Amino acid sequence: MILVNGHPTDMVDALDRGLAYGDGVFRTLRTQAGQPLWWRDHYAKLAADCAALMLACPGEAVLHAEICRAAEAGQGVVKIMLTRGTGARGYAPPPAESVTRVVLSAPLPAHAQPGAPRDINARWCDLRLARQPRLAGIKHLNRLENVLARAEWNDPAIFEGLLCDDLGAVIGGVMSNLLIMKNGELFTPDLAECGVAGVARARLLRAAPRLGIPTHIGRLPPAAILAADEVMICNSVIGVRRVARLDDVTWPPAGWTTSLNNALYEDLD
Repeated sequence: MILVNGHPTDMVDALDRGLAYGDGVFRTLRTQAGQPLWWRDHYAKLAADCAALMLACPGEAVLHAEICRAAEAGQGVVKIMLTRGTGARGYAPPPAESVTRVVLSAPLPAHAQPGAPRDINARWCDLRLARQPRLAGIKHLNRLENVLARAEWNDPAIFEGLLCDDLGAVIGGVMSNLLIMKNGELFTPDLAECGVAGVARARLLRAAPRLGIPTHIGRLPPAAILAADEVMICNSVIGVRRVARLDDVTWPPAGWTTSLNNALYEDLD
């Protein structure tokens, strides 16, 4: 089902600023029995991203009701898109803002189904992410860098590509955040200048201290990834997956992926 401003339709105005400029934000989340998982986390991040773009965020109750209305009966995926609405041609935001809400559902993809392989193959991407602190961490609608990076391969055996910024620091995956374990400690890239700060990553950073795992957010060069004891990716749809191969480099299991994935799903909300 697709809802646009609460109405079942797949039509948006041709003058919508989300279409013209990527002027908006989005979230992708799992649903179970018609309810969104980790809803409080997702709404808080959505509201924060809206505030960063000076975009009015719809009320939590409105979005929750629309998600439940659109959601698949069993397990599924819902995507929320919020744009600055319609406006005249030109970059200047319209004086009277009217946010467009799009809520759409889809079945849970095969790679996210229970029983899907937990180990994945990845590759380094050639594309380099531009650094823009004003947009760093925000899940905004302009994802052209990710589109171009994903177009670099069509091998179905490769699940994800890893991206660096223009200075060579590793930022994350095309569709995921990156985690590594080294000597019993968890490291994840600093996203202060580019990249998307996902909800799954945030939940894992909260959960790690409960497991007695020290956490570090900082600059990670490719060499740090290659020297890791375990390399993982995460997002809200797939959970935590172990990178078994990165181009020609392989890692044996070190046991962290299962424990972190279990921690990710604690205290469902």
